Amino acid sequence: MPVRSTIHKVVVVGGGYAGTLAANRLRKRDDVDVTLVNPRPRFIDRMRLHQFVAGTGEATADYGSLLGEGVALVVDSATRIDTAARMVRLASGRDLDYDYVIYAVGSTGAIPTSVPGATEFAVPVAEWESAQRVRATLDELPSEAPITVVGAGLTGIETAAELAEQGRTITLVCGGSLAPSLSASTRRSVSRWLSRHGVAVLESAEVTEVRTDAVVLADGDVRPSALTIWAAGFGVPELAATSGLRTDDLGRLLTDETLTSVDDDRIVATGDAAAPSGQPLRMSCQAAAPLGARAADTVLSRIAGTEPAVIDFAFTGSCVSLGRRNGVRQFARKDDTSLNVYLGGRIVAAYKELTCKLGLFKIRLEARKPGSMPWPKGGPRPEQPVSDGRAVASS
Repeated sequence: MPVRSTIHKVVVVGGGYAGTLAANRLRKRDDVDVTLVNPRPRFIDRMRLHQFVAGTGEATADYGSLLGEGVALVVDSATRIDTAARMVRLASGRDLDYDYVIYAVGSTGAIPTSVPGATEFAVPVAEWESAQRVRATLDELPSEAPITVVGAGLTGIETAAELAEQGRTITLVCGGSLAPSLSASTRRSVSRWLSRHGVAVLESAEVTEVRTDAVVLADGDVRPSALTIWAAGFGVPELAATSGLRTDDLGRLLTDETLTSVDDDRIVATGDAAAPSGQPLRMSCQAAAPLGARAADTVLSRIAGTEPAVIDFAFTGSCVSLGRRNGVRQFARKDDTSLNVYLGGRIVAAYKELTCKLGLFKIRLEARKPGSMPWPKGGPRPEQPVSDGRAVASS
């Protein structure tokens, strides 16, 4: 009588760019049972959320078009990973047993509780539900109503630019300098575009209070604001800490350079919620897909009894949309430090649209042909001062 082969159960927690690609890549083996757990029934294309709030694009996709045959989608929220029982506990009361977990819960918008009124009256734009709130509010506001965007990183700039191009009255509060991750020449280009489109850029300004109809700055200036959009910083879900796993100060799961948890070699993290050696990569879609592929390969290596490979991803820069007809492409070294080289104009707007489409194309390609996802290689990262992350862990 033939012996039935062992089926390896893998639960992927989180259906963003990294988790969805990882789920598809796990199908390189036919003895792996893959379950993807996600709280929403549709994929959120986060790179397009600034378009969604402005009404210039959509930001969801059907999982049926993204997941390969055999990947089971469970629409639910994970509340705890029970490492002793090897169970993922779900909000519905259902439990999923596993041999391995890929931890891909992603990142969230983060509004500081230390700023009075911020959690009540400011709205983040980094998640689907809050983006819906922003869009609904915009639909009700007259075009001349003052809008404040807090945070002048790439998310804040893209959101401000999208709305300014439509003729909205926008103030962009930077905190420090405008677009600090970009080179000086690229920042000047972005600044010129914002100025031409009437955006009031307040550098070295800090919001100390948010009111229903205004923001208060550290210098005491009170500026009218019919809608305050918070785009300053990100957080991560607390699932890892709730599950008794060690995290960095932000809550990202601490792993080694193969993305394996420093506490449990059956849990592999990826995307924005992973902190390899306590030194995470920049939160970005650019890094998410390669990290998703690497996490899946780590799990497959452990199933095969071979040594997993370490992270070997190289950044290439950043692409920032400035409305629908302009943008800047910042080039960077492999370690993500900016070069003083950039492109701008309509060609970059077209390039940014292509990169957005490629985000979903890569996932679909992996669904059709598991193992096909390429990425720019940077070789193993430089030796980390804390090899397993333990010295920087927080509990």
